[in-house]
Amino acid sequence: MTPRLFIVDDEAPARARLKTLLADIDPECPHELVGEAGGAQQALDAIAQCRPDIVLLDVQMPGMNGIELASHLSRSCAPAPAIIFVTAYDEYALKAFEVHALDYLLKPVRAARLADAIRRAAALRGPAAQQRDAIDAAASAMPSKRQHFSVQERGRVLLVPVNDVIYLKAELKYVTVRTRMQEYLIEESLTSIEDEMGATFVRVHRNALVARHAIVGVERGAHPVDAEGDADKASEQWQVILRDVDERLPISRRQWPVVKALVR
Repeated sequence: MTPRLFIVDDEAPARARLKTLLADIDPECPHELVGEAGGAQQALDAIAQCRPDIVLLDVQMPGMNGIELASHLSRSCAPAPAIIFVTAYDEYALKAFEVHALDYLLKPVRAARLADAIRRAAALRGPAAQQRDAIDAAASAMPSKRQHFSVQERGRVLLVPVNDVIYLKAELKYVTVRTRMQEYLIEESLTSIEDEMGATFVRVHRNALVARHAIVGVERGAHPVDAEGDADKASEQWQVILRDVDERLPISRRQWPVVKALVR
């Protein structure tokens, strides 16, 4: 079966060069180019519609790098496309790809190497979970961390900037992501988010993380202290005051010293 390809690169000349190379190798490596995109949200929307088998993905892009975009693609697309990274990274940084068996092309891309990568990607597509784990492992080895949460909403995947998030609150199987304007639901655990983004968010309660930059102060709440004195229930009636929203979140006894230190 002829593989369906999609190109993601923020630079139009780079996309044009890849399209020229793809046209050159078509006789020896038949394929169908189904689309291209210059940004992350555009790529997510288009890929969800055209369902390519392989994505040629630039690593160095403004706003969201290719590693993070690949992670969102691997979670939002079913089936997930195979990813071939296109990069100008140096040899040291490329170890993250090599160790986790992720295919990549070095810029400037050579026609023979491109054809080889496409043939191998088409023939050796592994389980989606295996690719996702490899991408996550490579991302953790990179100096930059993800800058967006991906949200499934009305049939599309939306990218919510981490810097826009005021708090995250666990409710049943979902986590509510609250920004100044809106709420979203994601299926991630607070623990994994805290492990990844502890420098950005602080835990105020067992079911809530708050953006450090959004903490304005603390105040006494209207509800009495829990009679059982549970360490994860509101202690001494203190609640955190948040920038840009009226809602107050309770501070647990366990987390009170941490939050108090932030507002001194």
